[in-house]
Amino acid sequence: MARFNAWANDRIYQTVAGLDDAPYRADRGAFFGSIHATLNHLLVVDRLWTRRIEKKAHGIASLDQILYRDFAALRQARRQEDRDLVDLVDRLDHRTLATKAVYRRIIGDGEQATRVDHILLTLFNHQTHHRGQVHCLLTQSGVTPPALDVIFFLDEIDLD
Repeated sequence: MARFNAWANDRIYQTVAGLDDAPYRADRGAFFGSIHATLNHLLVVDRLWTRRIEKKAHGIASLDQILYRDFAALRQARRQEDRDLVDLVDRLDHRTLATKAVYRRIIGDGEQATRVDHILLTLFNHQTHHRGQVHCLLTQSGVTPPALDVIFFLDEIDLD
């Protein structure tokens, strides 16, 4: 799933790179408004979850935090985050996946403890959810969004 996630993000970013700045930043009524804000949100949440697993500081203040104002910088950070996520998942063994990461939520009070495998399920599901929003926002912008179904990823990596 980490590799699929990186593949899907790359396809979305390739398509978004063809947009002019105005439609890229236009508030189209999505939960985070624009394509830019939605892509930033995805990076924010990935950093939150992966840093919690790694027991590192995340530096995130809010779920709508804009980490990068510039598309090129955001794209570069996304690629690095995806490489880091694949590396993280590759290092995890079954015992570690069953352990709990302890953290504080951005919204609400109190300490939380969640199994690492459940965090990863949440992260990948969250990515799919918001990539779907970006997919719709691209359509609203008059751009044909890329196919993001897992079957296309599997065809490309040829597991046979």
